[in-house]
Parts: sequence; C-alpha cells; structure tokens
Amino acid sequence: MNKKVTHNISWLIGGSVLHKVISFVAGILVARYLKPEMYGLLSYAGAYTTFFTSLCTLGVNSMLVAELLEYPDSEGEAIGTSIGLRLASSFLSFISITCITSIVDAGDRTTVLVVVLSSLGLIFQTYDTLKYWFQAHLQSKYCAVATNLSYLVVFAFQVTLIALGKTVEWFALATSLDALVAGIILFAMYRRGGGQRLSFSRSRGRRILKRGLPFVAASIMSAIYASTDRLMLKWLMDDASVGFYSLASTLSVAGSFVLSAVIDSAYPTIVEAHNSDRELFLRRNRQLYAVVFYAAAGMSIVVLLAAGPLIRFLYGADYLPAANPLRVVIWSTAFSYLGVARNAWVVCENKQRYLLLLYAVSAGVNVALNLVLIPTWGTVGAAIASLVAEVSATLIAPAFVAQLRNNAKLMLDGILLRDVLPHRAQR
Repeated sequence: MNKKVTHNISWLIGGSVLHKVISFVAGILVARYLKPEMYGLLSYAGAYTTFFTSLCTLGVNSMLVAELLEYPDSEGEAIGTSIGLRLASSFLSFISITCITSIVDAGDRTTVLVVVLSSLGLIFQTYDTLKYWFQAHLQSKYCAVATNLSYLVVFAFQVTLIALGKTVEWFALATSLDALVAGIILFAMYRRGGGQRLSFSRSRGRRILKRGLPFVAASIMSAIYASTDRLMLKWLMDDASVGFYSLASTLSVAGSFVLSAVIDSAYPTIVEAHNSDRELFLRRNRQLYAVVFYAAAGMSIVVLLAAGPLIRFLYGADYLPAANPLRVVIWSTAFSYLGVARNAWVVCENKQRYLLLLYAVSAGVNVALNLVLIPTWGTVGAAIASLVAEVSATLIAPAFVAQLRNNAKLMLDGILLRDVLPHRAQR
C-alpha cells in the first residue's frame, strides 16, 4: 500500500473518530437539556430524514467515484449533474415529508415544525456529493476537515441554544445547519483544490441514473429498517418512548468503530487469500466472524450489566427507562457487524445481487414485529424486533438461499470456533 493511500486512510479513520466523539458529546448535552419527550420528538423528525435520504441520493453515492475515475476530463459535469439530480429529488422529498407530517401529525404544530426544519437538511446534503471528488483523488483529509468543522460550528450553536434556553425547534434547525456548513466548506475546498467548473448534462444525468438506480432499492430496505422503529413508536406510543429508544440505539453502537476497524483491517487479507489459497480464504472469514462476534458480545455483556448506571451518569435519571431496551438492542450490534464482515466474502464470491433479498427480509421482519410488539412491550418490543430482524438477515435467511448457504455455515463455524485456528483447519 503506497504512502498516499495510507495517508488517505489515516485521515478517514481519524476524521471518523473525531466526528463520533463530537457528535456523542453533543448528543449527551442536547438529550439532557431537552428531556425525553422533546429529545424523542427530535429523533422522530430524524427518522423521516433517514428514510428519505435513501431516495434523495438516487444511488449516486454508490457509483460516482467510479464515474469520476472513468471520465476524468469531465469531472465537473459528472459532479454538477449529480448535484442537480440530488437537488431535485431532495426538494421533492422535502415537499413529501411536509405533506406527510401535516396529515399524520395534523393539529400538532410543534411536531410539524420540527420535522420540517429537520428535513431542510436533505436539500443542504446535496453538496456532500463533492466529497466523492476528494475520495477519487485520495484527498479525504479535506472531507474530514469539512465534516468536523461543520460539527464544531453546530456544536457551538447547540451549546449557545442551551445557554439561551431555546426550544426544540431551534435544535431541529441545528441538524440542518450541519449539512449547510459542511456543504459550504466542501465547495470552497473543491474550488480551491482546482476542481472543474460544475455543469449539468441531461445525457450524463440519464447515464448516472441508470447506473445508480439499482442501488436505490437496497438503500430503501436499509432505511426502512433504520427508521421504522422510531416512526412506529411515535405513532403507537409517544414522544418520550422515541427518546428512550433513540438513546438506547445510540449507545448500542457507541463502540462500533472498534468493530469497523477490525473489519477494515481484515478485508485486504481476505481478498488476497481468495486469489491464492481457498482454504486460507475460508479460514480468514471464519476468524473474522469469530473476532467480530465475540468482541461485540464482550461489549454487550458490559452494557448489559452497566446499562442503568451508565445511562444515569451520562444522561441523568430522566432517561433510566432507556436501560431495558438498551439491554436488548445492544445484542443486535454483533449480528449487524457480522453482516458488515460478510461483505468481504460477498464481493470475493460475486454474490452482491443477493444482498437486496437480505435487506428486504430485515426490513419486513422489523416492520411486522414492531406492529405486534410495540403496543404490548413498548420500547423493549422495538428492541426485540430490531434484534430478531438482524439475526434473520444475518444467519437465518442466508441458510435458505443456496448461493449464500456456504457463508451462513462459515459464520456459524466462526461463532462456534470451528476450524478457526490454523492447526485445527489443517487436520
């Protein structure tokens, strides 16, 4: 790996860690200030944004780097066209969200206003398309700088809002301000870095849409899984329940950067083994699954035992009802990251087209169980639905798909520590 690639990766990792630290601290301050009901309302608004983001991107994010590398002489046209397409879809999504919340939450002015203000971020997010230009040129440090500068600006804004005693509507605006600031900084860096003048081309737009749309379905299934629990808790329970569950979900992935680092480190070795030694390839997959599962399980046990005191210390006694859903949803992290770890095998074996089926299973199971469990068990029911959905998509569904069955067995062998160590694999 050359020095430029290593430098680029280090900026990506460092920027991601700093970003997580800033957002985690900001989340604690905002949650303690707003209290469960208003924090839940803010999270409810965020669920709309999460869902519609998958539509707004139009699959552009999945193929723009390749587009830039294939046609380097027309980068400005590719980026400008992508931004234009995303602006149109984001504006339509903003209008759609406004109409939906005006109907679903009719008569609740505060909820409608918070959702609308949060949804403005969809329009501002279109300029994060520029970050793919930096990635294509191995200059991700500029993306890291822009992202963290925007977070620092928004963090300072949120602290000011807390000091001035502002209402939840202002914090909804802050979530959109983050995307606006990041977009402005990215555009300034793009121009300063010698980026081509942005332009729009209808023919280029048709080609980009054709290449990107196959990724939209998978994104929608993922978005349904990511947002449906918060939306349904709001509709079937109340704002406070959304707040408790959102906090539990946030804490459940607080240590996930460790699992991401493990997976990213193992990915090149798995690809290398696939090209040279089949047995070594299979063993390294089993090893990765074992490490990810037991590392996640270890973190889950700690959270299981310390959920109450941890929440009281970080967020205050008002959020103690989040402890029980946290004790359940924390276990979904292990299966979620087993799914991420599986991507190395999927890519090497060229089985990407079957992932949409797994996303659909996860989304379907999650929605169905939420409908059944939330009215009875509230936030704990939503947590159970999330856990079962992850297990279904990671272990159960692949066992019934012939093309993925071998991976399901590999994953189960890794969890049971079968043929994980080299001397065992060679018997």
